Amino acid sequence: MSWSGWTKERLLEEAEKAMRRAYVPYSKFRVGAALLDAEGRVHHGCNVENAAYSPSNCAERTALFRAIADGHAARSFQAIAVIGDTPQPITPCGVCRQVISELCAADMPVIMGNLQGDIRVMTAAELLPGAFAPSDLNYGKKD
Repeated sequence: MSWSGWTKERLLEEAEKAMRRAYVPYSKFRVGAALLDAEGRVHHGCNVENAAYSPSNCAERTALFRAIADGHAARSFQAIAVIGDTPQPITPCGVCRQVISELCAADMPVIMGNLQGDIRVMTAAELLPGAFAPSDLNYGKKD
């Protein structure tokens, strides 16, 4: 699997770099993400915690929101990698799965890894079957 010279392993290495920047004074659970855009550039994301917990943000959403804020169009991304210090390849949380389903193409690879080198790849659609979609907002509306 390759995108503009990138491999899943190289993208996971970038996610690990981002993981080291995580702000996790409470959980000590670092997560990093690396989002590959259509031009072959990487947008890093890490989890950022807050003492109030709910204002915290996951690595995947940080990378996606950063790319959108930098002017990249939704569903224009090639792949995202996420890594954490977990026994199995880390998976995005439910909120991140919903955001991925909204901002990424259904067939975009989501590369999940851990620090031991284990890798699992799924598509955005496989991560969240039956995702709530923008079209669902129009259901039942009358003109």
